[in-house]
Formats: sequence, structure tokens, C-alpha cells
Amino acid sequence: MNKLHTLAIATTLSVFTFGAQAADNFAGLTWGKSTVNIDRSSTLKQNMPGANRFDDTIKNSGTWGIRAGQMTDEARYYATYENVSDDYGSSLKLRQQNLFGSYDMFLPVGDTTRLFGGASAGLTKLENESSGYRRDSDIGYLVGLQAGVLQDVGKNTSIEAGYRYLRSNAGTEVAERGVGKVGSIDLHSSKQAYLGVNYKF
Repeated sequence: MNKLHTLAIATTLSVFTFGAQAADNFAGLTWGKSTVNIDRSSTLKQNMPGANRFDDTIKNSGTWGIRAGQMTDEARYYATYENVSDDYGSSLKLRQQNLFGSYDMFLPVGDTTRLFGGASAGLTKLENESSGYRRDSDIGYLVGLQAGVLQDVGKNTSIEAGYRYLRSNAGTEVAERGVGKVGSIDLHSSKQAYLGVNYKF
């Protein structure tokens, strides 16, 4: 968690020192659906043959997030925390927590509507909480791209719809209780479609 805390402080400082031009502070909430792509080690493929059920754990799973940053008419900087967890049957369960900073540029398509696109970088924490297995977690990097549409619905409020694709290198061991390690998994990538609401202050 020290890496997460360090990133949170660094990102917050960079976000809130964004003041070269007039900018509004904003905070927001997001809700969406995430799907992850999990790679299995060769040992795990031998010990757990067949379909990759770890790919089915976080699959179109509900994901919530909170964010804060600064916004101008041309762009925005912000920090985001996200959390998603889900399971496959009653045996496999994974949790992913993301903490990252993002930069988006705006393209106006009307008086109150803007398209946006940008990049994100930060950290992700992958936790293996599967029943019958030892709990394990790992923190890795996170990089990706996002795009969507932002719609003003009032002087200080906006809503948005977006899509995000992220790559990561976090991984955990898979060890059965009383048996020992049977392999490992790596978080290769994740994709997310989401809706958000933002408030400027």
C-alpha cells in the first residue's frame, strides 16, 4: 500500500497545481462494467487444465470510482480511484483496485457537448481472494487510454459516457490451502465502459 499512498500524494499535488490558465476544480463519481484478461502460467495450465476460468471472474462486473481534478475549456487533469471485484461460481474470486492520474483533451461539438480523449498512468492492485486458496496480492503499473463524450447539464454539473482500456503487469500466486503453489496469474489488461457525473466548484 506504500506505493499506492505515494502515487496518491504525487498525483494529487500535480493535479491541484494545474494553474497555468484559469481552471475549475471538480470532483465526480463513476459507475461502469469492467472485464479483465488474465494470463495463466504454464504450471497453472497443467494443474488447472481446460478453459481459463480466471478470465470469467471479473467479466462485465460492476465498477465504481471516485475522482478529483481541475478542468479548463480545453482539457482536464484528474486523479481516480476505482474498485471492482467478482467471482466465478463459488471458488474463484478476484479484486482489482486502480489508482491513476489522467489527462484528457476536449473537442467541442456544440455549446454544451464535448468529445474527450486522453491517457492514464498509475498503479493497480490485484488480489486473489478465491475460496480454498491462500490470499495473495500484488501491485503493478497501469497505463491506458480513454475516450468518450461530456455533456454539461447545468452551470456546474456535467455527465459523461466513456470507454477505457488499460494494460498492467500485476500478478499473484495461486496456492491451494494444504497443497501449496499450483501456479500463478498475471493481469494482462482490462477494459471498461462507464458513466460518470462531475461537479465543478
